[in-house]
Amino acid sequence: MIEVENLTKSFGPTRAVNGITFTVGDGEIYGLLGPNGSGKSTTMKILAGILGPTSGRVVVGGVDVSQDPRRVKEITGYVPETPVLYESLTPVEFFNFVGSVRGIPREELQERVETLVRAFGIGSYLGEMIGSLSFGTRQKVSLIAAMLHDPRVLILDEAMNGLDPKSARILRELLLQFREEGRSIVFSTHVLALAETICDRVGVIYNGEIISEGTVEQLKEFAHEESLEDVFLKLTESQDEVSSIVRALKNAL
Repeated sequence: MIEVENLTKSFGPTRAVNGITFTVGDGEIYGLLGPNGSGKSTTMKILAGILGPTSGRVVVGGVDVSQDPRRVKEITGYVPETPVLYESLTPVEFFNFVGSVRGIPREELQERVETLVRAFGIGSYLGEMIGSLSFGTRQKVSLIAAMLHDPRVLILDEAMNGLDPKSARILRELLLQFREEGRSIVFSTHVLALAETICDRVGVIYNGEIISEGTVEQLKEFAHEESLEDVFLKLTESQDEVSSIVRALKNAL
């Protein structure tokens, strides 16, 4: 379970996250949605123990992030918005490195690597330098690395970026399976139709604050809209702007 209470994060005079509160239960997929610069990635880095909060309380799997960020990293699988990998290593070398850091027994690691590599279809790239791989393949490497230690909590920041349709479908099915196993998942995406399909609850973050939260149906009812995309645009005050831009394009083209 994840508990976030009055979380703030400042970088100098800039407050990226401004007093947000939410929870994610065991066996729940929570969608954290917001435009670029809204505070999503900062929040997720704090949940993963990468950043410390300026104030507030964050507990992940019963562990306070401020008091024991190392333990949080042990129980969490984190995929950042842009893959952060050792580009001079091959995927196999990188997985072995992650396995050694995580303390995964060799046979167990090999079995997990083989299963996930087969699922995401990167077997032909295992001997290539990571730096030479396409963005989508690097994203798959990042996803596999995040799952190798069988984490109780998954923090996925735009994890669908660069994935082909087959791999995106496989990831979606994996997340649904993890939910059935009782894991807590925080998931951000700009593909709102996907969020509408898999998220149990959604929090819309805007200018560092959660401005609305609930099930997709609750948000639709609140905003008087029929799709999560329209709800998102309305809540983030983008609906009129988008309509204006589309009209201008139609007149110009």
